[in-house]
Amino acid sequence: MTALYRVPIAAHDDFEGWRDSARRLIQAGIAPDRVGWALPGAAAGDLFDAEVGPPPPTPAGTPPVRASRGYIELAQSAALHADPARFDLLYRVLWRLQSAPRLMEDRADPDVRAMDALARVVRRDIHKMRAFVRFRVIECPEVDQYVAWFEPGHHILAANAGFFVRRFAAMRWSILTPLGALHWDGEVLHQGPPANRSDVPGGDPAEDLWRTYYAAIFNPARLKVDAMVKEMPRRYWKNLPEADLIPELIAQAQAREASMIALGGEEMGRPPETLAALNDAVSACRRCAIGCNGTRAVPGEGASPAALMIVGEQPGDTEERTGRPFVGPAGQVLRDHARRAGIDLATARLTNAVRHFRHTQQGKRRLHQTPQAREIDTCRWWLDAERALVRPRLIVALGASAARGILGRTVGVQQERGKLLPLDHGAQLLITTHPSYLLRLGDTTRAEEEVRFAADLALAKRHLGE
Repeated sequence: MTALYRVPIAAHDDFEGWRDSARRLIQAGIAPDRVGWALPGAAAGDLFDAEVGPPPPTPAGTPPVRASRGYIELAQSAALHADPARFDLLYRVLWRLQSAPRLMEDRADPDVRAMDALARVVRRDIHKMRAFVRFRVIECPEVDQYVAWFEPGHHILAANAGFFVRRFAAMRWSILTPLGALHWDGEVLHQGPPANRSDVPGGDPAEDLWRTYYAAIFNPARLKVDAMVKEMPRRYWKNLPEADLIPELIAQAQAREASMIALGGEEMGRPPETLAALNDAVSACRRCAIGCNGTRAVPGEGASPAALMIVGEQPGDTEERTGRPFVGPAGQVLRDHARRAGIDLATARLTNAVRHFRHTQQGKRRLHQTPQAREIDTCRWWLDAERALVRPRLIVALGASAARGILGRTVGVQQERGKLLPLDHGAQLLITTHPSYLLRLGDTTRAEEEVRFAADLALAKRHLGE
């Protein structure tokens, strides 16, 4: 009888353990139809009633297992899916990769498509957890504790832990789920056993802030109920304090939209009345993927009111780490040119069109990614609120993203730069390049572009001096 191998998986999300066993099986030449993966708590099927053993030892001189980066990245996500056959699928694809190393490039292949479908569902579940976890405070004599209940559809708890540690590092919190728990004491993260919803306390005063915030950002003119339910599935509503407002807001949407049209489309709810309140609200914003990517919001900085507001694209790596705008390499270029132009940035307001750092991870480095149009448009409400509090006479937009954040439309920087564009309330807009653009140019081209950048700032200085 051909030997069958029933290989145990230590935990539902144990990708590393599975990969180690899979590597040994591949090197021993064990085909997928002779391997089964035993998940925790699963009963052995009839297929494995015969005597079985662990993965055999690797024969000497066996070549290494082939696994492309694309496979590894997709498999790490797909392994977190709740499908009990997921590890069979991953092993089957890994087995096929040994003879077809470019298999992952064939997106029409049924196995590759199945892996991709599992990974997409998992990534969506990770995003939903980041967006819909709501902490409730438990007042304690020394340090308040925060507890949240969430019901993930897949085994994403450990994969999402780093996000919550980074985002809520100063809090003492627990996230309880039916699949396990996370506990952060301010220094060490612990994993705990599954929990019940009854373990989470009732509502607290902070939930009123969520309701106020959600009512303020709810835009009836853009209401599409089907799209809203797709983005905020009903199964999450019972854990969201703001969700009890949704039926009423939907019912009132038509009347509110008519009111907005009558007011010129300007009624978007009451914006924060102070910059401090604005910063707090932005830090809690999860309306787009950037707000859920584990970085902290970087607020605007400087004078208020201020005659000059300088708007960049988004904070970079240095800005996100320090919590201050324009302190990285591009910020230094801006400060050097402003000083030469005679502009005192201590009297200006420095801010960004998008408040979180959109990036991709490459090893230990975080590489900048340009915000998408919908993300800039989502953040525009915060920029408008800041502008209303600062009341600048002149806004300098650094690059196309900043210009879109002000104007709400796509702008050709080279076509619009060097001239003053009228805005509402008597303000004017000057569009120029972002200093980071200068850093990417070669020496000759950069010298030419720096002359143009200096001329734009000189125009700003002349206008402010009038």
